[in-house]
Amino acid sequence: MIDLVTANLPLIWAGLIAFAVLAYVMLDGFDLGVGILFPFIRTRADRDTAMNTVAPIWDGNETWLVLGGGGLFAVFPLAYSVIMSALYAPVIAMLLALVFRGVAFEFRWKTERGRFLWDWAFAGGSTIAAFSQGIMLGALVQGIPVAERAYAGGWWDWLTPFSLLTGIAVVIGYALLGATWLVLKTTGPLQQHANGIAKLAALGTVALIGAVSLITPVLDPQYMQRWFSFPQIVYASPVPILVAICVFLLFTGLRQDRDFQPFAASLGLFALSYVGIGIGFYPYIVPHSVTIEAAAAPPMSLGFLLAGAVVLIPVILAYTAYAYWVFRGKVTRESGYH
Repeated sequence: MIDLVTANLPLIWAGLIAFAVLAYVMLDGFDLGVGILFPFIRTRADRDTAMNTVAPIWDGNETWLVLGGGGLFAVFPLAYSVIMSALYAPVIAMLLALVFRGVAFEFRWKTERGRFLWDWAFAGGSTIAAFSQGIMLGALVQGIPVAERAYAGGWWDWLTPFSLLTGIAVVIGYALLGATWLVLKTTGPLQQHANGIAKLAALGTVALIGAVSLITPVLDPQYMQRWFSFPQIVYASPVPILVAICVFLLFTGLRQDRDFQPFAASLGLFALSYVGIGIGFYPYIVPHSVTIEAAAAPPMSLGFLLAGAVVLIPVILAYTAYAYWVFRGKVTRESGYH
């Protein structure tokens, strides 16, 4: 058993980091989405309620970003150095936006005259963070040039029409998560308003998923082979089928004014899109330049870090689940966090 684990340490760590990134996207995605929707929420009372739905949990959600980024640095140092060198600008933009947005959570409640500035800080920070993440995703999917184990591209290679498209797709997708979260957590006029926004965001998200899915196989022959050659197409075909089921559940849930179903279906769309990207990437961690095996740290380092992860990840899961349990149920302006 120990020999089996030792032989597969790079794959185990790739799975753990992939899980951390997916957890971040699904959890922080909806609270970034609430920020993206802030300018479209009409009254101050409703904006207060919307912020209160995410105030107790947003910082815990970002724990997964730290775990994913820190894990990549520790166990796949070659991939970390290549990706960071290629994506410095959008990474820095994302981190500054997340900090600015985090400050807005506290400061907007301490001022009356300057509240509108912190409202825009919350909305702007959320939108820029989401757009930067989409830019990074697009740049990674279109490929990062590597020569002699180092980044071989230029400063602006990340900025392309495709990465701009994925940036917009992530902003609209997070807006869908935020709107369906508000449908789940609020009542009355705010819930109905969120339902209307969610229908528009759902149309945009589905259209952009389709556009990105059609363009991606054209970017690299390996994507085309992975999705459209036999027998790979047999293994990959459940993904688009499950995406169609999630789309059906999303729209029926919104049309029938159900609380939980639209949010669950939106999370399903993100999870399946993530799986689709993983199918195109494997066995590369930097497509299609650096494999998981080639980027991994020495086995002794991977084993030592895995012992820590076995303790750390269950603790994060436990306090995340506890926070969601404590702050479960509907949120109103009077019964909220602040």
